[in-house]
Amino acid sequence: MIPLSIPHLAGNEWQYVKHCLDTGWVSTAGAYVTQFEENIAAINGSKRAVSCMNGTAALHVCLKTLGAQPGDYVIAPNITFVATLNAITYTGAETILIDTDPDSWQMDLDLLERFLGARTQVQGGELRSKADGRRIIACMPVHVLGNMCDMERLTALCARYHLPIVEDSTEALGSTFNGKHAGTFGTFGTSSFNGNKIITTGGGGMVFTQNDELADRVKHLTTTAKTDPMDYFHDEVGYNYRLVNVLAAIGVAQLEQLPGILQKKKAMDAFYRENLSGVGDIQFQTVTPGVDHNCWLFTFRTERMRELLTYLNANGVQSRPFWTPMNQLPMYKGYQYVTEHDYSTDVHRTAISIPSSSGLTEEQLAEVVKQIRNFYG
Repeated sequence: MIPLSIPHLAGNEWQYVKHCLDTGWVSTAGAYVTQFEENIAAINGSKRAVSCMNGTAALHVCLKTLGAQPGDYVIAPNITFVATLNAITYTGAETILIDTDPDSWQMDLDLLERFLGARTQVQGGELRSKADGRRIIACMPVHVLGNMCDMERLTALCARYHLPIVEDSTEALGSTFNGKHAGTFGTFGTSSFNGNKIITTGGGGMVFTQNDELADRVKHLTTTAKTDPMDYFHDEVGYNYRLVNVLAAIGVAQLEQLPGILQKKKAMDAFYRENLSGVGDIQFQTVTPGVDHNCWLFTFRTERMRELLTYLNANGVQSRPFWTPMNQLPMYKGYQYVTEHDYSTDVHRTAISIPSSSGLTEEQLAEVVKQIRNFYG
């Protein structure tokens, strides 16, 4: 079976992990944690980076730092992995869902702009819903599959409405818009290092910000709100969201390989687009103008998605359907959904992800294309 997306562990991972084991620094204290944070901040241009246990925790603590609480709203796209809305829900806030753009599969900014203009108002420097007066605490764009929406338009729009941006850039490490890295446009950005991401620590996440005060606040919350290095005094409810040193060591080694991984991902993307263009009714994701895409997980649309999914998995090519739209999940189906055509349902019904590991060989890539072409005859 050609796997969907597995880690590429071909650098100094063994050496750095062994160093942790040899010295006994395997838990939440250790030099690799600081090194990982500093190295990734230098790569993406953030002033500060704060590590945590996973991308969901990163999103959660960003919202908590902004003061999200029960009764608030957060704006997010209807097409995303469930962790986006789970993190919002942990704060007690509810999500206002925005339909997807049918070509780029990002949050539809036309819909967002019309919603903000017609159904919200700024009061006392805060954005509130006209319908019920509840506060809208943040906008959380998701860089779906490493692609991005027009971030200059989004940041200008949110600034006009006094709306902080928390970027769910957990899939977009290495992606840029007009040369600026994903995760650096908003008040906060985030990254995930799950096993299937561009780089991995097995499990892990990161918060990015240009604000020292906010970074210190995130660090405080993720380290159980402990106020003194000696005494166990905690001044509020915090979270044990710390990344451990042995996983950060893997992250340091992975970051050393990031340029090569991105190069391989882009070569994979180009190969699939060239060799699957015109095959059956396949339609590719449109990359937003200005975006240099990290090509994380190759996904395309076809009306025969379910048939193709069954065929590929039965013939040694691991494939997966796209995420179920958030408004179709039982716990979120009652949320406000801003849409005109419900493109989210169309994308979900037709989108399929195929093998995208950075370590795929030329033979494996050719086999994937062969099986897809065989399916369409």
